[in-house]
Amino acid sequence: MKIIVLAKQVPDTRNVGKDAMRADGTVNRAALPAIFNPEDLNALEQALRIKDQFPETTISVLTMGPFRAADVLREALYRGADRGYLLTDRAFAGADTLATSYALAMAIRHIGMPDLILSGRQAIDGDTAQVGPQVAHKLGITTITYAEEIESIDKNEITVSRRLEHGVEKVKASLPLLVTVNGSSAPCRPRNAKLLQRYKYALSASEVDAATDISKKLYNERPYLQLVELSAAGVGADLEQCGLAGSPTKVKTIENVVFQAKEARRYDASEAQINDLVAELIANHTIG
Repeated sequence: MKIIVLAKQVPDTRNVGKDAMRADGTVNRAALPAIFNPEDLNALEQALRIKDQFPETTISVLTMGPFRAADVLREALYRGADRGYLLTDRAFAGADTLATSYALAMAIRHIGMPDLILSGRQAIDGDTAQVGPQVAHKLGITTITYAEEIESIDKNEITVSRRLEHGVEKVKASLPLLVTVNGSSAPCRPRNAKLLQRYKYALSASEVDAATDISKKLYNERPYLQLVELSAAGVGADLEQCGLAGSPTKVKTIENVVFQAKEARRYDASEAQINDLVAELIANHTIG
């Protein structure tokens, strides 16, 4: 079975500062710490569980972003993925969900259609939950969203448990298809020590020049250390549908909001003071 996991390197939204946005409304990613999008790790775990069941499965991880997004691919390899693809080009800069899904769909066609595509439900820097379904639409395949667990799978069919607002739904669908995975799904397994040693020198082509001599030597001698780098031209993308040019979403204004406390009160742990606080919060409709 062939699986592609869509992963994204995202800004750590727990550390957003005043320089997080540029004047044109795009994210200043260089000013923020970067992490593996959490729900994409949940998706990777579902792929790895399938590989546990069917050892001949190959898991490819595809990410779109600047050169440093190769960190996501290495992290995936450390956890059990087989291949990494970095879709990077200045033409992709400033892409909204429509332009992003177009570029990813073109890359998937270039790599070769898999049996299954997995992605996180949404990325923490956008929270739109649009990219996965849009990629599926552009590829002409079925989508299952809000997946919490892949209960069974074979070459023809998959059974998925979906976590919805008021319960759990079980869905069967034919392959190929795309599944988006919730954060309530099983967390991704940690790095494997042997895989960390095997792939710690993995590089994309753009990283080779700045690498150490030993990294360059190993990169040239061991093909499994060569992360595949794809460009807009390489995947046959129409530049009018990429980046800002292909993004109908426009940010008109940005406003920084700083919350300041007007007053502060200190309560001890006595039952009387706790009852008084609860009564006040109910009276002013803060709770209740």
